[in-house]
Amino acid sequence: MNISTINKVIKYRTVKYINERRGWTTKRKIVVIESDDWGSVRMPNREVYEKMLQSGIRVDLSVINKYDTLASINDFEHLYSILSKYKDKNGNHPIITVNTIVANPDFDRIKASSFEEYYYEPFTKTLERYKNRSISSWIEGIDKKLIYPQLHGREHLNVERWMRFLRNGSKEVRFAFDNGLYGIGPDISLEKNPSFVPAFDSDVYLRKHEPENIIDDAYRLFADVFGFSSKSFIAPNYIWDERIEKALFGNNVKYLQGSFINKTATKENRYSYIGKTNKYGQIYTARNVHFEPSSSQRTNYVSNVIKQINNAFQLNKPAIISSHRYNFVGGVFEENRVRSLRLLDELLMNITKRWSNIEFIHSAQLGDLIIE
Repeated sequence: MNISTINKVIKYRTVKYINERRGWTTKRKIVVIESDDWGSVRMPNREVYEKMLQSGIRVDLSVINKYDTLASINDFEHLYSILSKYKDKNGNHPIITVNTIVANPDFDRIKASSFEEYYYEPFTKTLERYKNRSISSWIEGIDKKLIYPQLHGREHLNVERWMRFLRNGSKEVRFAFDNGLYGIGPDISLEKNPSFVPAFDSDVYLRKHEPENIIDDAYRLFADVFGFSSKSFIAPNYIWDERIEKALFGNNVKYLQGSFINKTATKENRYSYIGKTNKYGQIYTARNVHFEPSSSQRTNYVSNVIKQINNAFQLNKPAIISSHRYNFVGGVFEENRVRSLRLLDELLMNITKRWSNIEFIHSAQLGDLIIE
């Protein structure tokens, strides 16, 4: 490890240590589970996964490309069965804030335009084209207060960048496109292409697709599907800037989910903590617990997560748990969902036994508490 890397690590740990102790505090034992990427297209199925491998693209080396896919009816059923087993001091079940991507590329229309024009479809239409997927599974979870959707973006995609690579003839990007996916990251790209998934990452090229219009579309689509507006927002890949915040403010967004260290569109660090406010009066929150079992094979995984929760409580902070969709789905590898849900079951059992006064709430409720 060189000096530059060591200095970055030291700075990160110092900032995290300080910001974990700043801002809003509470004596209440609050747990918020935030889960990103719901609704977005990633790996369509096992067949496409195998095609990617045969082409030489090592999707097996990327946890997201290997496991992440649209949640199926079966995925929701298994998840709900675990969440329904537990209750907090108020009789509420654990509830997952499912941060939702509300649209996906319309591959057929884009191809029909010879890649000159971009088109999207609501994620509900995407669900209709996939087997064993249905918006009714989402509505069931909302009605039972097991999930609560919030907005993650229109697409989990940098539209301008992706379209440019499609038009310029990248064989890898076109091959992925022909198989219904776009998220081949730089860590496994044979052509060393950039990432296409940070929706609000900056480009040196003139942006044809303005972020303000994307956000306006996203909020309209979200309300159309769920019948209510999203109070909070989490940017894809934790990358956004003041321009995005202004657009979100125009859509009455009050709370900004994220981490202790996020990125601007120009890759600069932006530091945050729970309860920090910006010029628009929007409140930041910061995830301080990580439950991402698909990314780890540690045998003591749950005990490590419990330690993080306990640390948050000792600092009089809510435990805000990061846990992405790929942990809960089994459409590509069923054993992934089986293992993760077993660990979720173990985690929730430990939480409810250790803290009899635990409270499970979603992200918008947390924001409301902070501004009380």
